[in-house]
Amino acid sequence: MALYATAASVLAGVESRRGSIKGLVYASSFQNVKQLYALVCETQRYSSVLDAVITSAGLLRAEKKLRPHLAKVLVYELLLGKGFKGGSGGRWKPLLDRHQARLKAELARLKVHRGVSKNEDLLQVESKPGPASQVPRFVRVNTLKTCCDDAVDYFKRQGFSYQGRASSLGDLRALKGKCFLLDPLLPELLVFPAQTDLHDHPLYQAGHLILQDKASCLPAVLLAPPPGSHVIDACAAPGNKTSHLAALLKNQGKIFAFDLDAGRLASMATLLARAGVSCCELAEEDFLAVSPSDQRYRQVQYILLDPSCSGSGMATRRLEEPGAGTPSKARLQALAGFQRRALCHALTFPSLQRLVYSTCSLCQEENEDVVRDALQQNSGTFRLVPVLPSWPHRGLGTFPGAERCLRASPETTLTGGFFVAVLERVEVPR
Repeated sequence: MALYATAASVLAGVESRRGSIKGLVYASSFQNVKQLYALVCETQRYSSVLDAVITSAGLLRAEKKLRPHLAKVLVYELLLGKGFKGGSGGRWKPLLDRHQARLKAELARLKVHRGVSKNEDLLQVESKPGPASQVPRFVRVNTLKTCCDDAVDYFKRQGFSYQGRASSLGDLRALKGKCFLLDPLLPELLVFPAQTDLHDHPLYQAGHLILQDKASCLPAVLLAPPPGSHVIDACAAPGNKTSHLAALLKNQGKIFAFDLDAGRLASMATLLARAGVSCCELAEEDFLAVSPSDQRYRQVQYILLDPSCSGSGMATRRLEEPGAGTPSKARLQALAGFQRRALCHALTFPSLQRLVYSTCSLCQEENEDVVRDALQQNSGTFRLVPVLPSWPHRGLGTFPGAERCLRASPETTLTGGFFVAVLERVEVPR
């Protein structure tokens, strides 16, 4: 099956330092990027366990044509993943069937040896899931193709139990089994228990649902462009936020979406087509090279800027590149320099009225410091807008007004780590 071969290729690429997991996944030709990414990350997380089981079972000695990375992916799926049901597994299923009993016995023996009963307990302490593993599965209903009521009804017909609108984070923490809720803040966001896998769900495959963390939904919601607006999505790939903007615009108006990575942009085009987006113009271009005086952008009043960042708020990022959870000072300085230039550049668009700056970083250098510097360079022209007063996690108090920014984390908001700031042009009295 192409999924397993592609996952093995990505793992081999990561090991040989050809790129990060995310970069290699997006550069692959596999259509279901989310499914591939999840499989690679989980296989990588259990890598040492899988190596031990495969070695003890003598799998590679018995099957000379089976390459190590593919063996690891297949054994993960057999023992720790979904298993091979129906026609999944393709030509590798008979091979795995021959060794299934031995592989399961070696996994059981490893658990006894380490004195554990659960698969998770086999992981090293640093690989065990922390609070991030308790983050619910957030699912944005794509209003370009369906409505929330219809999506809820579909899940109910599948045997899920709809619990209505949540009233607190406690309700989200308590989700179990096949129960789901409507998010208490965002009207088109459904919430399922952590680890719920909907990558194969027909509504997701048809573009009716977007699997998107709640914090990642905030930028488009807070930018709030009305239908008919012209919007720039400055660093757009992989496209979830772009599709969210299109839904808010009801496909009326124009989104100019820029990204430098051709592979990510190609995947984004597929995502947008599946989501029914028709108001977006994609460009393989560096946003810093886009001229604010270009007549194409004379009506742009809204900009969403979610630039490249350290990803220190993403729980899975530690698998993608060594030390990603704690970026070096030099890397932070380089990223913050780019982010500062991108934000200051965005603020030069002449018709701009409102801008959202966001990152999936927890680092002050990429967040409050960038916003502070941009405001200082544009003193009296733009201001920070106070948003979502009930949001529990605010910006670090590093400059006056920083509390108007939003932060997010698994511990405080039950989401991925995130930062959002909303800037608005100051009206000049006439």
